[in-house]
Amino acid sequence: MDILSCKELTKEYYSGETVVRAVDSVSVSFAAGEFCAITGPSGSGKSTLLHLLSSLENPTSGKIFYQDADLSGYNDNQLSILRRRRFGFVFQAYNLVQELTGYENILLPIMLDKKKPDEAYLEKIIRMLGIEDRLEHLPSALSGGQQQRIAIARALANKPAILFADEPTGNLDGKSGREVLSLLKYVGEQTGVTLILVTHDLHVAEQAQRILRLEDGKIVSPEEGTQ
Repeated sequence: MDILSCKELTKEYYSGETVVRAVDSVSVSFAAGEFCAITGPSGSGKSTLLHLLSSLENPTSGKIFYQDADLSGYNDNQLSILRRRRFGFVFQAYNLVQELTGYENILLPIMLDKKKPDEAYLEKIIRMLGIEDRLEHLPSALSGGQQQRIAIARALANKPAILFADEPTGNLDGKSGREVLSLLKYVGEQTGVTLILVTHDLHVAEQAQRILRLEDGKIVSPEEGTQ
């Protein structure tokens, strides 16, 4: 069953008098629980496509459907609630609040939503990510890989249906990047979350069940990963 899809999705930017079509009439769907990688050269539109699918940016034209609901009918407040409750985000920059401990960072989306933490669920996620002994540390006392693990736990804290990851291993060394990718994949399998990951690294993309390759804003080759 598809959890997310788009039809004829297009995003145009103006560069002086020139129109740049960053995403060009893309139609694609994502099944619940799948791990899909979006790859392609720099400037191919992969991050823009991720931002459109996750409603961080508005399309110029086309439609996005989350569980058959047309997001073009949502206002800004409804989209904000959808992102907070049903979507999780992991970026290349860890975006942790420097004044908060690891655990406080993880709790942040739950606090913003004025909800009570599901402590058993959070404990399970924290254990999966191997960060039990890092929860009281400030981000400045953590390595890049540890900070990204905290960021993943934060993204999963509200039990999202979809986890959007934009170059999540981009700031990490090879070993830490492989560890974070393995953990993302493992957590996805264990929780049933749909994982949509943008990467320029083919070794990362090949871990996915499906690879979408973008060039000039168009999907040129959907293919199977090596999973």
